[in-house]
Amino acid sequence: MPVHADGPRVVLVTGATSGIGRATAGLSAAAGDHVVLLARRAEVLEEVARECDELGAASTTVCVADVAEDVEVEKAVAEAVDAHGRIDAVVHAAGVAAYGRAEEVPADVFEAVVRTNLIGSVNVVRHVLPLMRERDHGTVVLVGSVIGHIAVPSMTPYAVSKWGVRSLARQLQIENRDRPGVHVAYVVPGGVDTDIYEKAANYSGSPGRAPLPVSVGVVARATMRQLDRPRRAVQVGVANNVLRLAFTVAPSLFDLLVGPLFRAGATDQRADVEAGAGNVL
Repeated sequence: MPVHADGPRVVLVTGATSGIGRATAGLSAAAGDHVVLLARRAEVLEEVARECDELGAASTTVCVADVAEDVEVEKAVAEAVDAHGRIDAVVHAAGVAAYGRAEEVPADVFEAVVRTNLIGSVNVVRHVLPLMRERDHGTVVLVGSVIGHIAVPSMTPYAVSKWGVRSLARQLQIENRDRPGVHVAYVVPGGVDTDIYEKAANYSGSPGRAPLPVSVGVVARATMRQLDRPRRAVQVGVANNVLRLAFTVAPSLFDLLVGPLFRAGATDQRADVEAGAGNVL
């Protein structure tokens, strides 16, 4: 990937220690950007920073922060601005998941999923959008999920949070129409081959897995394309449009089939999993 024509961008990536965030950070580094890495785990962030340096990043900055904590996000954004004077783009990929019926997921776990995925998104845009609006320049990419467009059993906290992220993206697109240089893009992966399923909180009895997974690299490349050619929404995954269409035009049939299809494709019914909070807390 060539260095950006206008010189190195300053790109903040949340959830940078794994999955879509880590893969996107690598692509940004290979493009010669100044990469700002944000996540909760300091030792893994340092490892990712070394990877980005080797890939050709103009510089790497490590910010240890939990996106669910507004004060930590504020501090991280301030550190990035102190280091570079600006933030040109944000890829917000931080997220956690939980399996289990709505009433079975403990209150603290349910709240933490919503706080990380939805309130974390709000915290990030709260601190970066004013900077972008002041310059009339910048792109925020929110990573959602196809589950933010449909309903599935045993993932209520995640679904509620991702429906919220989808709504947030549209709200921001409307609210920032007065700044033509500021863009909010929404990327919608289906199943992705990341470890979020193994790390998820789980109270369902069966481990989760990605149905019809696409590679994390495919999602990362789709995400990076939004920095140059931002679009309102981008679906990534062969099944996304089929699922969305069925949910919208044939809801009764969708409701009949989604349970058995979810159990067959999105869980491993041959294995058991001990109930626990995974990496959510």
